[in-house]
Amino acid sequence: MLSGTAILALGLAAGLMGPAAAQTPPNVLIVGQIAEPQSLDPHTVTAANDFRIVVNIYDGLVRYADGTLEVEPALATDWEISEDGLTYTFTLREGVNFHDGTPFNAEAVKFNFDRMLDENHPFYGTGPFPLSFNFESVENVEVVDDLTVRFTLSEPFAPFLSNLAYPTGLIVSPAAVEANGEDYGRNPAGTGAYRFAQWQSNTSVVLEANPEYWDGAPALEALVFRPITDANTRVAEMLSGGIDVMVEVPPDNIATFADDPNFTVHEATGPHVWYVMLNAKEGPFADPRVRQAANYAVNKEGLVNDILQGTAEISDSPVPPAFGWAYNDELEPYPYDPERARELLAEAGAEGASLTFYVTEGGSGMLDPVNMGTAIQADLEAVGFDVSIETYEFNTFLGLVNAGLEGQADMAQMAWMTNDPDTLPFLTLRTDAWPEAGGFNSGYYSNPEVDTLIEEARVETDPEARAALYREMQTLVFEDAPWIFVANWRQNAVTTANVEGFSLQPSFLLMLQDVAKP
Repeated sequence: MLSGTAILALGLAAGLMGPAAAQTPPNVLIVGQIAEPQSLDPHTVTAANDFRIVVNIYDGLVRYADGTLEVEPALATDWEISEDGLTYTFTLREGVNFHDGTPFNAEAVKFNFDRMLDENHPFYGTGPFPLSFNFESVENVEVVDDLTVRFTLSEPFAPFLSNLAYPTGLIVSPAAVEANGEDYGRNPAGTGAYRFAQWQSNTSVVLEANPEYWDGAPALEALVFRPITDANTRVAEMLSGGIDVMVEVPPDNIATFADDPNFTVHEATGPHVWYVMLNAKEGPFADPRVRQAANYAVNKEGLVNDILQGTAEISDSPVPPAFGWAYNDELEPYPYDPERARELLAEAGAEGASLTFYVTEGGSGMLDPVNMGTAIQADLEAVGFDVSIETYEFNTFLGLVNAGLEGQADMAQMAWMTNDPDTLPFLTLRTDAWPEAGGFNSGYYSNPEVDTLIEEARVETDPEARAALYREMQTLVFEDAPWIFVANWRQNAVTTANVEGFSLQPSFLLMLQDVAKP
């Protein structure tokens, strides 16, 4: 087997060759990513960019079945749920080891969740764990025996199994956390199809095949994830043969790849929301009329058709239409109505309001953020706003935005790919999800009725009753306009024609265990 260093050298040599000669090494898949990962600790990251790597290193107790958001067994072979919905008992897979050679068992599962949820745990300080919100209903994790673990919840929690399948539910090696402490994210160990080999900052993350993988050894010898933040550079690398897979293809380039027999374009619908959060706590957007004006001012049809080239649809809700059972299809997007926007601004006395707009250079699900930000700026200025854009590299951008917009900015771009209709509202719209409480409601939106509906929906186990609560919540949020609702994206990727078994998942995760490249 090639070492991580040898694989990296081969991959970089291929990327530096000219278009006619470039060829990535056989049996090694080189993936062009949109940004440098923040960490390879699945409990500490929030971006799909990082998730696309970590899901190949780790497994969860459960996972999403191929091509769906339905849950199936993974490290747990089966489970039982008590009649009151408060107890989940999992039977664990026998004979599985972490990549560091230590055994996977019930103690390891307990360590993982206690680490995220128990402030007194000796390794709680290796966080923070921003999506541990997904498991806040977990009251206790009990080791029944070596291969049986029991979760006790404080209340019924409808998304629990789905959240276990999400990357925050992936299981890390306790021994590796104990050995590396706060540096664990650079020295990961899971039970997945690939094991960590090397991370060279701003150059690549290399994973090697795990020949002892419980679900069958992967076909590839290695994966190399290269951060290529500039979209045009990613396209050039793909065309020249420097990478085998490119995620999030710029809309302008899809036709180029689709018309070339040397490439295959992949598309899939998934739960994605692209929006502009508005600072509802201070400044012009503290007035809901000004927030509504911003929604009327932005030509979303132009954004979707001209900039995104029809690869997305106009959004009107924090629940994406991919969750058809919970989506409120009676809502209609705010129409492009500059005159109505001007009327609302005059009514609110906000004509000429100055706005600071945070824009990212790229990032998970952010589509074409600079061009979209510039177009939104022009539309807002056309109705009387004075908009100043500040642009940041993605990880820097996340650090600023996640800390909250107060005292910094009036608006910021954001995109989420989610696994359940609960996720985005719970993390970004509740009063208790303001940044100081550890959530992602960075615009400080607050509506007690919305809070109540979100809380009731996540404990409601009847699907029809749960859907009704989500639909009512969407109506209130739409009227309050805490965001400029923009787009729901149809995800895409392109592979070279010799890549076999590649498919996009509605979870937006990049599952590469079954991919081959002869």
